[in-house]
Amino acid sequence: MKKEHVADGILFADFYQLTMAQLYYRTGLHKKTAQFDYSFRHYPDYGEHRAGYCIHAGLESFLEWMEKSRFGEEELQYLRAQKGKSGHRLFADDFLTWLKNKSGFEDISIAAVPEGRVIHPGVPLVIVKGPLAAAQMLESSLLNHINFQTLVATKACRIKESGCRQTMIDFGMRRAQGKGANAATRAALIGGADFSSNTGASCLLGYPPKGTHAHSMVQAFMALDGGGGELAAFRAYAGIYPDDCLLLVDTIDTLKSGIPNAIKVFDELKKKGHKPVGVRLDSGDLAYLAIRSARMLDEAGFPDTTIVLSNQLDELVVWQIIAQIRQEAGAYGVNPERLIARLNYGVGTRLVTSYGDPALDGVYKLAAIKDGRRWKAAIKLSETPEKIINPGGKSVWRIYDARGKAFADCVALQDENPRKEDTLLLHHPTEEQIQETIRACNISKIEPLLTGILKNGRRIRRQATLEEMRRLRQNDIDRLDPGVRRLINPHRYHVSLSKKLWDLKQQLVHQQKTKTLKEKKRCPDLWKGRSLASRKGTQ
Repeated sequence: MKKEHVADGILFADFYQLTMAQLYYRTGLHKKTAQFDYSFRHYPDYGEHRAGYCIHAGLESFLEWMEKSRFGEEELQYLRAQKGKSGHRLFADDFLTWLKNKSGFEDISIAAVPEGRVIHPGVPLVIVKGPLAAAQMLESSLLNHINFQTLVATKACRIKESGCRQTMIDFGMRRAQGKGANAATRAALIGGADFSSNTGASCLLGYPPKGTHAHSMVQAFMALDGGGGELAAFRAYAGIYPDDCLLLVDTIDTLKSGIPNAIKVFDELKKKGHKPVGVRLDSGDLAYLAIRSARMLDEAGFPDTTIVLSNQLDELVVWQIIAQIRQEAGAYGVNPERLIARLNYGVGTRLVTSYGDPALDGVYKLAAIKDGRRWKAAIKLSETPEKIINPGGKSVWRIYDARGKAFADCVALQDENPRKEDTLLLHHPTEEQIQETIRACNISKIEPLLTGILKNGRRIRRQATLEEMRRLRQNDIDRLDPGVRRLINPHRYHVSLSKKLWDLKQQLVHQQKTKTLKEKKRCPDLWKGRSLASRKGTQ
């Protein structure tokens, strides 16, 4: 059996999704149409700072997984061999035959917020409808694809914005978690990276790979007898790549060796009719070295060469570098804004690992199930209010103020259309007393966010290109209030419920609590035992 192939296919799932699928099959629930919603609960919190928005990514990767995933003989053979503690098979032949005949996800329909868009907690981002068993089996793969890529795309966007939207290159492949590097490269490109050093992923995604050279190249020339040292290494590189010459200048001493040797090579290239690209700084005080390097390059006649910064960069580090340049560059006779405009950033570890907050708390919850011809909203209770799901079929609307800035996302029932209302009553998702009435005259636009993607397993919307996703991201960022975009202590973006959805939610919560109370009165001893067990479990 080709286990690697099997692991990437339809068995890329948590085991309980398969055991529940057999339960649904046994009880006749497997064909009932259900709706599951994907959302996340909190913005990434990086410790020193936190995000005020996220960038949606990973949906297309998930859809591609769906399209290729089928229950073939290898998968069925593996499930057939699974046994419980008693030694009996866990999966019966009739269930496995059903899986074989069902094959894939041809009965699934999906509506989603497009990739690249700015997104916020508590908003249904992907809505899955289809037979209960099939929809349930999508859970782990959907969460795996979207949670991770959304994290990386968000980090990429924040770094891009903090770097004044200058060119950014993903250098993270070597520090990524296994083949997650490819997903991270895709997400980084959606979120703001312009290029990646990951050659294979760049090829797949249609982007030219970018890179310079390593310290080892210079070290080799330094170590070998007659190697000629750093200058010879630079000359060799320039000789092979005369029109793409970008030199790493900190192997020995950036200002006393690297930059002077780079200038010598650039002069030689210039005399031959070539235009050098620039230099890369990978250690030390990057802001100070960028200022001094810029001064030396300017005086040598290379004012337009690029200065690439790398080494453990993230949005906060880049922001601090730019602040330092603005404060100190003038003392060295360097125009700070011109220098900032020639900076590029190579970002690696802290991008692909979402350094500071490595997991998005995305969830996939049952919101409704069809009973006969009627949809019945489903509710999940919790002692934590934000974990109580928003039930039923839903629509999502983005509301823009008179300035054209997005100020709220409204989650409403499926048949609601806020654009037809003269006033909107927006209700806080969990706090009963917090609500706000917005008059239509104070709103410049109300935009639906969910778009049909799949209908009965077939695409009903053309696959967007990465460039289209990037444009969506930039457009959304431009229409986001500056306070929400702040790196430190961002202003809170409003996610609200319509009054009808709030009322439905409270009705279902009340019904379930009333039902539970009746059960407690009917069987007090049983519930006393449960309460004790619950307390022990939290100690």
